[in-house]
Amino acid sequence: MDIAKELPTVISFCSGYGGIERGLDLVGYEHRVIAYVEIEAFAIENLATKMENKQLDAAPIWSNVKTFPAHLFRDKVSLLTSGYPCQPFSAAGERKGTDDPRHLWPYIREHIRTIRPLRVFFENVEGHISLGLSTVISDLEEDGYVCSWGIFSAEEVGAPHRRKRVYILAHRDNRQRELTEQ
Repeated sequence: MDIAKELPTVISFCSGYGGIERGLDLVGYEHRVIAYVEIEAFAIENLATKMENKQLDAAPIWSNVKTFPAHLFRDKVSLLTSGYPCQPFSAAGERKGTDDPRHLWPYIREHIRTIRPLRVFFENVEGHISLGLSTVISDLEEDGYVCSWGIFSAEEVGAPHRRKRVYILAHRDNRQRELTEQ
């Protein structure tokens, strides 16, 4: 890797164990994580251990997405990732959607509007398709992103279980941005 080359920057919301960022490494997407946000203490400890062992980029860890200082990162982020909480949408739970206190999409959306990353990449459960996904897609499109999404299973990449997940990838529509800034 040419260290003189500036790497794309990543912010990870609802980081968990850093799975999305590890996946980016495995597919060869060279990047530098500049911040993690995770509320669960055991996941924070796991992230810190992986940073110490050089398995993840060393970066600050914020413990609450609701109070994350997004303004500090405006126009400095190539990719914002998140495995935002699935409990509001999961068939395994009560499917309370926006009434679930773990529903974090409004906070993440506000941070996207503030940070203005070039791309966003999200992961969630299959139940999100019938509850909440259309809102996420329409919100992103309203905010100037071109979206695509799909459902994929762990089985498709060789795992011994199905574990279907929804993935959302969106990129900022610079044509729309140029029109709104004129």
